[in-house]
Amino acid sequence: MNALILLVGGIVLFFIAYITYGSYLAKKWGIDPSRKTPAHTLRDNKDYVPTDAKVVLGHHFASIAGAGPITGPIIAAMFGWLPVYLWIILGCIFFGGVHDYGSLVTSLRNEGKTIGEVIRANIGNKAKLIFSLYAFLTICLVVAAFLDIAAGTFAVDVDNAEIARTAASSGTASVLFIAVALLFGVLVYRKNVNLVLSTIIGVALLIGIIIVSQVAPFIAFSKFHWQIILTVYIICASIMPVWLLLQPRDYLSSFLLYAMIIGGILGLFFARPNIVAPAFVGFNVNNNFLFPILFVTVACGAISGFHSLVSSGTSSKQLRNEKDAKLVGYGAMLIEGVIAIVALISVVAFTTTTGTPAVRFASGVATFMASFGVPLEIGKIFVTLTFASFVLTSLDSATRIGRYLLQELGEIELSNGRVKKIILTNPYVATAGTVIVSLSFSVYGYAKIWGIFGAANQLLAGLALLAIAAWVKNHRKVTSWETIIPLVFMFIVTLSALGILAFNNFKTGNYVLAIMAIVLTILALLELVVAFFSKKKVDTDIGRRIF
Repeated sequence: MNALILLVGGIVLFFIAYITYGSYLAKKWGIDPSRKTPAHTLRDNKDYVPTDAKVVLGHHFASIAGAGPITGPIIAAMFGWLPVYLWIILGCIFFGGVHDYGSLVTSLRNEGKTIGEVIRANIGNKAKLIFSLYAFLTICLVVAAFLDIAAGTFAVDVDNAEIARTAASSGTASVLFIAVALLFGVLVYRKNVNLVLSTIIGVALLIGIIIVSQVAPFIAFSKFHWQIILTVYIICASIMPVWLLLQPRDYLSSFLLYAMIIGGILGLFFARPNIVAPAFVGFNVNNNFLFPILFVTVACGAISGFHSLVSSGTSSKQLRNEKDAKLVGYGAMLIEGVIAIVALISVVAFTTTTGTPAVRFASGVATFMASFGVPLEIGKIFVTLTFASFVLTSLDSATRIGRYLLQELGEIELSNGRVKKIILTNPYVATAGTVIVSLSFSVYGYAKIWGIFGAANQLLAGLALLAIAAWVKNHRKVTSWETIIPLVFMFIVTLSALGILAFNNFKTGNYVLAIMAIVLTILALLELVVAFFSKKKVDTDIGRRIF
């Protein structure tokens, strides 16, 4: 089969879903363009900032499109390309898109607060506490995995000289990119320079960075030194005003991502490669069972709980109109699905690609782009830089969200209705706590973390879907089957996967990860029990429907 059929088929299905199913969700959830968003009502010009929809889409898409939609499908291809492709399509449309859009809408209706606060308002304080703990641990796994991936991508202490030079180029470009992002933030929000003009300047500088880093890369460090540098970076990104670094970096990063997607798609149209990998390998591949491992391995390529934390943690604080929630929430997930399809094709259309998922992806997409004249080496550097941009934007957003979660956990509601704030509400303390816990996990490396990260991430999505279902039932007075069916499926898949991962990690001596899997399982089950026995009648009804 020609790989172009998979790509075009996926894009067409995603477009139809956006127009039809996305509009259906907007109507059912009561999207109101005249309603003031938290960005206006709670504006503080630090976290709450009314922002153009295109900028928010860039920030949101760059934040959610981390290493997951690339790494996951490439690893899952061991089962064959067909089951991976089907799960990407169905998952993005009926699972991930609904999850991301619903998380954004419910946060908008709850003062831009996190999904944990949505759970508190619709299920109860105990449920909120459990969810926040679960979400915080998952966020730390995200930071740990992506920190290791980013450091490994930039590291020059490798045996292959070609890979080392590409790594140095990507590292150089990424550091210079931070300076450009800071400049962009100052131009737009302090100098009031027109967004279009600022974007032109930013993109022009971005192109210059790519050229300089390719011709004369001057930043070359080992993996250990990059881990230190990236740790300092995420600490700064967590506590700096969102308009100064996080938002402009993510916005400008989106142009890299869009360019890579366009380049990959054009390359596929020109190259039209045939798929050489088998459509289906088997239900048991190297002691990995298709169910449930396929679903948690594809991870962010179909549905990701991390996205609910981005939607409710940063994006909801920036949207200036509710009608933009469909574009940002549902639309960004479908675009991520296109990336997942391109990533899948980049490995199933070749028989000789080896190395890490990042290397295989860069090699495949660069080969596609070479079909319309882009030099192969430049293509590899560009794709590697874009991949690194994926990872870094997820890293800085995840650290900031971890800070939000710890700060919320530091607000203790007393019996008299007052809220007592403990030291965790301090942004510097909360950031330090997030980074310390994340670093303790990162010592295992992304390869060992990925399985438990995927399972925890998918189960977090199930918990977020539970929150959305409760909100719809409470405020829209209808049963949210579009969220209940996916959440039931995700609980079945992820609890099974966590059980398997706990057993395997105990066998291999990774006791911390094994215990982590058990703790996450217990927290998720406790959340279900609390929801089932909720004093709110509507929530109990949802619990009984689930069970």
